[in-house]
Amino acid sequence: MSEVTTPTLQYRCDGPEEAPVLILGPSLGTTWHMWDRQIPELTKQWRVFRFDLPGHGGAPAYPGGSVGDLTGRLFATLEGLGVQRFGYAGCALGGAIGLELALRHPERLASLALIAASPRFGTADEFRQRGVIVRTNGLDPIARTAPDRWFTSGFAAAQPAITEWAVQMVRTTDPGCYIAACEALASFDVRADLGSVGVPTLVLVGSDDQVTGPAEARTLVAGVPDARLAVVPGASHLVPVEQPAAVTDLLVRHFSTAWQPAFEAATGHIALPAVQVQAGQVVVPQQTGPVAEIAAVPPHPQEGEPDLYETGLKVRREVLGDAHVDQVLAQTDDFSGDFQEYVTRSVWGGVWDRPGLDRRTRSCVTLTALAAGGHLEDLAVHTRAALRNGLTPGEIREVLLQVAVYCGVPAANSAFRVAQQVVREETTPQE
Repeated sequence: MSEVTTPTLQYRCDGPEEAPVLILGPSLGTTWHMWDRQIPELTKQWRVFRFDLPGHGGAPAYPGGSVGDLTGRLFATLEGLGVQRFGYAGCALGGAIGLELALRHPERLASLALIAASPRFGTADEFRQRGVIVRTNGLDPIARTAPDRWFTSGFAAAQPAITEWAVQMVRTTDPGCYIAACEALASFDVRADLGSVGVPTLVLVGSDDQVTGPAEARTLVAGVPDARLAVVPGASHLVPVEQPAAVTDLLVRHFSTAWQPAFEAATGHIALPAVQVQAGQVVVPQQTGPVAEIAAVPPHPQEGEPDLYETGLKVRREVLGDAHVDQVLAQTDDFSGDFQEYVTRSVWGGVWDRPGLDRRTRSCVTLTALAAGGHLEDLAVHTRAALRNGLTPGEIREVLLQVAVYCGVPAANSAFRVAQQVVREETTPQE
């Protein structure tokens, strides 16, 4: 018998060994070096633990296909080091890991900072499209456009060395691990769970972030019961790199004042701060957050379990893309509404969500059936879906060659013509 163990993460620690532990989580395509300029100040108070995502920064290339998997690897690493209690700050994908930690291991988390984060990172289309681009063209197209996503134009122009450093970070990432991390972000959605985050939380965002900007930050603040919002002017997505002093100051203030007392496992309670008596009045010490934009909105009510329609709509969007589904639903009227509801419930919620076949296999079967039946418009839609589901152009070619053998050359000829055009459109990098 062989024992299966959870892979651990590449990490480094800085600061006094006896100090409380503060973990810094990286963004997709970066390494722990994105936090270099925060380290001198943070290590005055904390033992700072930084980690690399799989395949990033020379870390072992064991792809993690979900945020939950990456969180499990981080937790296994901390367990191996004997780290029992910690604060956590994470940027983008690192922030998603922080949310998972807060939901899965609340007893271990003292305080949380979410930077350029979101409970759901836009639509799944963008990240699955990145996977298609990387499978076909490698990481160079993604690397070349990284500065546009990460920095304001003024910063990129004024800091060419940092801009080139950012490009090289992406270029040296393992492609398979990058694709898996994109899939992790595509499937991440904790909007319904935000009310369960039970630690003081700083939500920090750059004012000019076009990836996960102030709107996403406010969604977090509205959902997390004890959350404060800090908007950093003149910064884009990789705000710890672009505005290091402002981010450092906000982190120091937050973790200095909002370090929650330890969870008591024996009672299931968290110890409250000691009260003070002043002039005969009981005074509870107040926490002071960073000087920033503050939002205090009651958490959203917990939603019930999704029904088959909601499940089907989610799967339909993940496979076909939000743009396509939005277009179909926008064209739905009283005449076609019942049919669209049937398709969403029965096809996407009832069949595509079944566990018996993975989505790659279902895409192969679907392409074959559509090509054999001559349904070329749907074949184009599902060729795009197959690329998002992880099929390479070469694998789609093999499916259509199989169609030629068993369904006839004319059917395959038409299918090749349609699929060839879709593959060209979907795998050509956008400048």
